[in-house]
Amino acid sequence: MVLRIAALALLLGTGSVLAQTASPTPDSTTPASVPQDILAIHAALRLPEVIAIMAEEGIADGVGMAESLFPSGQVPQQWTEMVESIYLTPEMEAQVLADLTESLEGEDIAAIRAFVESAPGQQMAELEIAARRAMIDEEVEQAAKEAAAVALADDAPRLALLRRYAEANDLVEANVAGAMNSNYAYFMGLLDGGAMQREMTETDVLSDIWSQEPQIRADTVEWVYSFLLKAYEPASDADIEAMIAFSESDPGRALNRALFAAFDARFVEISRALGLAAARYMTTSEL
Repeated sequence: MVLRIAALALLLGTGSVLAQTASPTPDSTTPASVPQDILAIHAALRLPEVIAIMAEEGIADGVGMAESLFPSGQVPQQWTEMVESIYLTPEMEAQVLADLTESLEGEDIAAIRAFVESAPGQQMAELEIAARRAMIDEEVEQAAKEAAAVALADDAPRLALLRRYAEANDLVEANVAGAMNSNYAYFMGLLDGGAMQREMTETDVLSDIWSQEPQIRADTVEWVYSFLLKAYEPASDADIEAMIAFSESDPGRALNRALFAAFDARFVEISRALGLAAARYMTTSEL
């Protein structure tokens, strides 16, 4: 769960941009109060694709959880359907749009939109989406990690730029916090669902989560640089510099904060729902 959470949050950095040639059209799930500029930013950042990838990974992880819940290896169809119901992409998109609208109120929306719709962002977004989809495959992800380990050991020239990009977007710290928040929500779901020992308290859960922090941080650093090195390998230094400059600006920081807050909230909701669902099985031995 930690790697997927960290990875998904990573893709929400302000480098995820794409020029938008057509005005976005609200659908039936779009909150009526969402301004056109927010819809344009949402579309330019390709957030519908990010959410679709998040759902695909999450469903796979949720089904993978069944290995510990169903020792027989027979995963009930009801479990799969339940996991799929937690990852309803239209509802997730609507919630993200509502959160972005609230978080970006009073910020320089024009500057944000201008950057996320700029031409240099087109290639960068394509590279990010392609790498993210590719890394759904465990073999591709492992190969990316091995390549990153070599690059880190050799202190490859591109690393200096990518470190600046990661620091500008607070990728490591934000992803560590997001992973810990999601893990906490999952275990609280188990606790509230009656699946934990009766004497276990919220304080015990917090203590356990904090004990995992060093490993969560190590996994996050590994994934961040595996992804960045793979995604941006074909990119020019100039394009990465442009992303860094925007990320360090006030509009860039506002966008980054808003994106992480919106998706962290989604991960927390999803993780708690999974915890409650797992607790239901663990306490009744049936769905």
